[in-house]
Amino acid sequence: MSTFSLAVLPALVALIVSFLATPLVIKLAWKLGLIDDPSKNKHIKVIHTYPVPRGGGIAIFFAILTASLIFLPLDKHLAGILGGAAVLTLMGILDDKFNLSPYLRLAGGFLAAGLPIAAGIGIAFLSRPGGGIIDLSQPQINFYFLGEPRSIWVLSDAFALIWIVFVMNMLNMGAKGVDGQLPGVVVVAASTVAALSLKFSADITQWPVIILAAITAGAYLGFLPWNFYPQKIMPGYGGSTLAGYLLAVLSILSTTKVGTLIVVLGIPLIDTGYTIVRRILAKKSPVWGDRGHLHHRLLDAGWGKRRVAIFYWAITAFLGILALNLNTSSKLYTMVGIAILLGGAILWLTYRPKS
Repeated sequence: MSTFSLAVLPALVALIVSFLATPLVIKLAWKLGLIDDPSKNKHIKVIHTYPVPRGGGIAIFFAILTASLIFLPLDKHLAGILGGAAVLTLMGILDDKFNLSPYLRLAGGFLAAGLPIAAGIGIAFLSRPGGGIIDLSQPQINFYFLGEPRSIWVLSDAFALIWIVFVMNMLNMGAKGVDGQLPGVVVVAASTVAALSLKFSADITQWPVIILAAITAGAYLGFLPWNFYPQKIMPGYGGSTLAGYLLAVLSILSTTKVGTLIVVLGIPLIDTGYTIVRRILAKKSPVWGDRGHLHHRLLDAGWGKRRVAIFYWAITAFLGILALNLNTSSKLYTMVGIAILLGGAILWLTYRPKS
């Protein structure tokens, strides 16, 4: 199958559907009151100055659903993936309307992540830095359910569950601070996964991964013009967690290249990790937002929203190209280097002399 059929055409369909659906969702959001009004929502992390519709995740989900049903067979794996995506989209709509508790959203995230795992998607092994693998296939719990044999791979399923929820929340917390930031990062990350899987396109089992990664990139690219500064709609909780969910699942499916995704999303993942540690040390809840993320520091330093978003895209693209050419050990060293550099940047931006 050609690269056009595997990647370009599915991405193009998802892009067109997302782009055309988003203005309809904007109108729907105004009718349903899915609006983030800074005059009413006075949280310290809010940086926009005018009412903006939420609910961008609805258009993105519709694009992914449409393109997936066109280009992918509806087997149990795809049903599990789309089922989890639907749960997150519904959770996003409820959060956009009622501002749900972070703990309730976390519970919904675990439910969503559990659906593809129940459908058989998991991580059987991890590459060990320095060589070798870590086997997660044992122990197994075997049983019969509805007359059919079933099995739970305890370590594999537990790791996959934690990994998916982790990436969902890291992207939600660290990659959607300014207009256009999230969709641009997701386009680059999903394109990296697609490029990685294309290396193994001789293996037809990788074709669905390539197609789903391309669909994800296309859906967020179609949403980007509406979200870029000055934004006309926000991705909302549904759009951001759906991004993390799909990227985490794709990293599992693409020959379990979890390390590659960690490198590609290095900036938002490490930024959010620092933020959680900082909140805990300050004896605050790690899940309640504040104004301490890297994008907040850059805005406080005088950067504009466009510049901050493009900075995130550029760094993500650089790390994506890097990740495609690194072995397992090099990925570990790269993450340590990114963590040190980013930590230093955050400290400098926090404590730099104010003019």
